[in-house]
Amino acid sequence: MANPAIPPSVTTLIETFSELPSIGPKTASRLAFYLLRGQSELALNLAEALQGLVDNTRFCSVCYNVTEDDPCPICSDSARDQRLVCVVEEPMDVLALERTEQFQGVYHVLHGAISPLEGIFAEDLRISELESRIRDQDIQEIILATNPTSEGDYTAAYLLERLKGKGIRVTRLGRGLPMGSDLEYADALTLTRALEARQEFSE
Repeated sequence: MANPAIPPSVTTLIETFSELPSIGPKTASRLAFYLLRGQSELALNLAEALQGLVDNTRFCSVCYNVTEDDPCPICSDSARDQRLVCVVEEPMDVLALERTEQFQGVYHVLHGAISPLEGIFAEDLRISELESRIRDQDIQEIILATNPTSEGDYTAAYLLERLKGKGIRVTRLGRGLPMGSDLEYADALTLTRALEARQEFSE
């Protein structure tokens, strides 16, 4: 039931904020009322940024990273090694690896990890698109850079099985990354060492 003390427009904003990850009702309320307390310029800037996000961004048709241009700047960069593909779970992982300034290959973004408990299965990820890239391009190595979590490990093992017999080298990031962590939170040095220490991945 709507609270008569709160205008419908504010209620809608709070409910929308609440749909974001890690944002509970209290935090959503704080954000909404912060924007209301004389922060009209910030609210308008936020609205403009969100509109720009909706209007201008898309997924790269090659790697499925977020981009405004298709193909994305990384995929279209002739200086990058197109034969070396790093497979990650989310676009934020691309940002983390790019901060190292060490990886000169390209990426493939799965948009998640296999997690049956959360209703995420292999067919929900960009795995068939990865296989199409391998079939159509001269790819020599796949680096599986899924997160060091149970879901990430399961996804990597599943990908290894799918990639068998395709004649390409499959490696996994070195275990400089703590178990249970996400790539996006790792520092650049840790990620650099993980890239350098990547190993052949096998069952």
